[in-house]
Amino acid sequence: MHSFSKLFLAALPFTVMVDGGRYWYSHHRRTVARSQPVGKTYMIEDLYQGEDFFKDVPPIYFQSVSWLIVFYPSSDWTFEVGADPTGGNVIYQSQSDAQSKGLAYVNPCDNSLVLAVDSTSTVAAGGKRASVRIISEKSYDGGLFIFDASFMPVGCSTWPSFWTVGPNWPMGGEIDIVEGVNNQALNQMTLHTGTNQTCINEQINGTQQFTGQILGTNCHSAKHADSGCGIVDTDTRSFAYGFNNAEGGVFALLWDDSTGMSMWHFARVNIPADLIAQKPQPSTWGTPAGFWSSQNCDMTTNFYDQKMIIDTTICGEWAGGSAYARSGCPGTCSDMVANATNYVDAKWVINYVAVYQ
Repeated sequence: MHSFSKLFLAALPFTVMVDGGRYWYSHHRRTVARSQPVGKTYMIEDLYQGEDFFKDVPPIYFQSVSWLIVFYPSSDWTFEVGADPTGGNVIYQSQSDAQSKGLAYVNPCDNSLVLAVDSTSTVAAGGKRASVRIISEKSYDGGLFIFDASFMPVGCSTWPSFWTVGPNWPMGGEIDIVEGVNNQALNQMTLHTGTNQTCINEQINGTQQFTGQILGTNCHSAKHADSGCGIVDTDTRSFAYGFNNAEGGVFALLWDDSTGMSMWHFARVNIPADLIAQKPQPSTWGTPAGFWSSQNCDMTTNFYDQKMIIDTTICGEWAGGSAYARSGCPGTCSDMVANATNYVDAKWVINYVAVYQ
């Protein structure tokens, strides 16, 4: 997700994004060695769930026969604070402010994390609403990334995303795993690079390497030319209302420098049994929705030290402007900001985020 110019493909039934990168760059307790062979069962390295997303969670007490052990959980994610670098009509809240306003909390019934946009305050047209943007403390150089959510933000003017970014954008690269705007019905997946090392997205030898549709082939991005090399999913359950009506699902990124980047979406009823058992075998999952081959992109040079980000912005450089005008949404994006009821369903309900190696 970065700032971007706009792109529209009339042949596709949704508004196409030309990036969503953001300029800011600023665990669970189980860790294993990074030596899992490609194509085999992956082992969990980090699991983020519930209170793992918050700092200063209460200590955990373990009573033994003759002593008391106190465990202080570490901070796994940081709440970014301030204006949205893509020009969105939001102010990102600190953890304490987000919690006090009911924009970030853990549902005690199922331990899911809720991250929401303010849907109660009076905000003028073109003003800014409180929202949440969190970034992982830990960075990664590969692995199998799993994002399980039962609900994602929907509504005209909204722009939700789950993505990763490296340092000194775009040099460290960016991987957009879940992203879209307004009434978009299909998820858009995109890579962004900034080095002089070639990185393009093309089918190789005419083979069917992924099920999605190519939006752009050149991954190279800059501040004012950052469409990247996107692929759009073809499953209407992969984004927005279709995703929520299917009780959500799972998004998976397999980042392997030797083969490339593969992305899948599984509706709730189609989540692989091996993934539910936390013993994922991506080689059995079938053709991914998106794939970027290492034959066309130097993964090691273009992507490194990636931190995960979850956020929701409003309007901004993609959801607003001409994209909003084409969306079928009423009025203007600025006017929509003033409609608090539009953001009642502008929330993430996240079951967990996991990284396997």
